[in-house]
Amino acid sequence: MADGTGLTTDVQISHALTMSDLMLAIREGAPWTYLILIIGVFALVIFVERLYVLYFKASVDKERFLSTVQRAIVAGDLNSAVNYCNDRNAPLNNIVKAGLIAVMNKGSNEDIQTSMDVAALREVPVIERRTPFLSLFGNIATLVGLLATIVGLIISFKAVAGVDPAAKAGILSFGVAQAMNGTMLGLVVAIPSLLGYALLAAKTQKILDHIQEVSVSTLNLIIQNRDKFPIR
Repeated sequence: MADGTGLTTDVQISHALTMSDLMLAIREGAPWTYLILIIGVFALVIFVERLYVLYFKASVDKERFLSTVQRAIVAGDLNSAVNYCNDRNAPLNNIVKAGLIAVMNKGSNEDIQTSMDVAALREVPVIERRTPFLSLFGNIATLVGLLATIVGLIISFKAVAGVDPAAKAGILSFGVAQAMNGTMLGLVVAIPSLLGYALLAAKTQKILDHIQEVSVSTLNLIIQNRDKFPIR
């Protein structure tokens, strides 16, 4: 790159954001960046907890589960079906098990439906809880970043008007740093939070769809084989 004197100056621009750069940005954007970090920590904890629940604890192989339970019902072996449901403490297992136990207690079709509905009221909140907070935290992080930008710009404008020229550059630099760093960190927290929310919301809906499908299929099969399970 040539300057006015004809000399060539090499300019190297690094596009990589290092950890030290990130820590500096957090310090320069305080106190807003600290608040955004706290929001990010809460979002991360909720995401990890929900990821474990939805993908490991509550996730069930629907086809295998339905096939096993249906074979036991057709064979009239409810104990085998209940024991299979007891293998895992998943919402789907617990809901179907409630219906099977009602059958074993010689309940009517209405009793079976009621037992499964009550179990669903208990189990479905386990699947749905806390996930919406990811979307909330993502939006709050964005708004806090915007607030940091506005405050930083206000500080910068004050530095331009009515401040000692000797201190103007420092105040202006602080205001701009706070504005830009707050916006950046707010987006760094918000984007993964919203992506995580979309991922978990899709998985939640899939589990709820499986519960609805398996519950209805199981209830219908029990009614069709009602002669094997006498009513009180």
